[in-house]
Amino acid sequence: MAKTLKAFIASQSGATAIEYGLIAAIISAVIVGASGSIKSALVITFSNTADGVGSIN
Repeated sequence: MAKTLKAFIASQSGATAIEYGLIAAIISAVIVGASGSIKSALVITFSNTADGVGSIN
């Protein structure tokens, strides 16, 4: 059991998987954070477009 535990601790593949997981989490957080500002910009753009189309009549 101790031999298996030492081999697991010495293994680098687990560290690589954790690093990739952290990178994916950071990218996800950036996407979620940016989606709020993109949503606001789209709402303003479509509101302005709707107002412009409505004022033609």
